Amino acid sequence: MNGSGNLIKVLGEAIDEGRNIAFLTVISVGGSTPGGAGAKMLVYENGSIEGTIGGGNIEALAIKKAIECIKKGESGKFIFDLKAKGNTGMICEGEMEVFIDVYKIPFKILILGAGHVGVKIAEAAFISGYPYIVVDDRKEFANKERFPHASNIIVQKPDKAVRLAGADKNTYIVIVTRGHSLDKECLIEAMRTKAAYIGMIGSADKVKKTFKAVEKKKLYPLKDKRVYSPIGLNLGGKAPGEIAISVLSQIMAAHYKKDGKHMKIGKTERQEERSKR
Repeated sequence: MNGSGNLIKVLGEAIDEGRNIAFLTVISVGGSTPGGAGAKMLVYENGSIEGTIGGGNIEALAIKKAIECIKKGESGKFIFDLKAKGNTGMICEGEMEVFIDVYKIPFKILILGAGHVGVKIAEAAFISGYPYIVVDDRKEFANKERFPHASNIIVQKPDKAVRLAGADKNTYIVIVTRGHSLDKECLIEAMRTKAAYIGMIGSADKVKKTFKAVEKKKLYPLKDKRVYSPIGLNLGGKAPGEIAISVLSQIMAAHYKKDGKHMKIGKTERQEERSKR
């Protein structure tokens, strides 16, 4: 059995790795129950666990409920009735109240290209709390020294690794490879996935040429609302760090469905604020 301190450590590691997880704590018990108040357990999205809150049917039900909560992305307090006619099928003649605290990563970022811009995007993603995967076929670029917080580093040709990286509807793909030809191949593979966002770096002219080449594959970037290229918001600045901030800003705006405009209070709002005083 894992102690509370170890469970917290495991929880932290799971969050850093971008894994969805629930932290269960027994708040209170009444009557005869298999676990006591304060018992803790971690439940992963696949149903595997760390720790225990007593075992038996009640733990099985708690795990099932935790998985449901993870899928919904909602935490909550739940009561398990251990009486003969309760909701657990147990006859302990007691009641257990459990709080399920869900830690669900909103999305993950797949960075195709481990160059200077890729490094800065990774740093911005880490600071923002978003797990990221890095792909590049150059070991001297794609490694733990350059990307210490990556949940995964895949040393392979970026376009070939898109599916290997598990790009799904919760994946935001950033294409920043070392050349436009490779960017094009990555764009083709990315558009064939269910990724929520596909951003590709490049000048307007290069992007137009790339789009035309991609259309020969019966894929149409201009009609695909997931494709953002040239990548990033128009914030100004051309340094890798500045590009990274514009890219992360665009990803957040796309995910949270915001317009990316400033939130500065205007003249009308200031007048309304004064009138309330």
